[in-house]
Amino acid sequence: TGAISSLQRQLEIQESQLRRTKSEKEMLQKKLRERENQLQAMSTKFCSLGEQKREEVMVTMEKENFSLRQVVTEQECKLAEQDELISQLQGTVSQLQAEVLTARHRAHRQQRAQEAIQSQAETLQRSELQTRVALERISSRFERFRSKIIQATFSTAGSKPPQAELTDEEVLEAMQKIINEWMEFHQMLKQKGAK
Repeated sequence: TGAISSLQRQLEIQESQLRRTKSEKEMLQKKLRERENQLQAMSTKFCSLGEQKREEVMVTMEKENFSLRQVVTEQECKLAEQDELISQLQGTVSQLQAEVLTARHRAHRQQRAQEAIQSQAETLQRSELQTRVALERISSRFERFRSKIIQATFSTAGSKPPQAELTDEEVLEAMQKIINEWMEFHQMLKQKGAK
């Protein structure tokens, strides 16, 4: 955007110079026409002058006219150069404006994508929080359930209470042992005919 502003200022300066140069060219062309008119008007007067004097005046006026024509030619060259420069500047400004527009569209798309990602991240954070809460609740219930199993397993007659923290495998072995003993006892009762 800064480059575009700078180029536009440069373009305005060049256009101002172009207007000034055109004005100078018009003024010089006007002077040239006036000189030609003066030359035409004076040519009638020269008829009365002597041949040598007439030639001197004609040479002087031709020199002045030649000088004026040179200035006009230079001004026309300057005008052509400035026209070309203005055309180039206008092309550069147009190109930069198109690039700025493209960059704005890209930035807008990126912002929309970022907002969508932010929304997804917030949804995932909420989901993670809910999962953590549910996991803590399940863990708490599991620990209570495990504690009750350990209590029930080691509160039976003949069982020794655990001296240290038990692993799940140790609790499972103790429960299996009790189940096996109960099954053996149940088998014995059936063999003796007891209900």
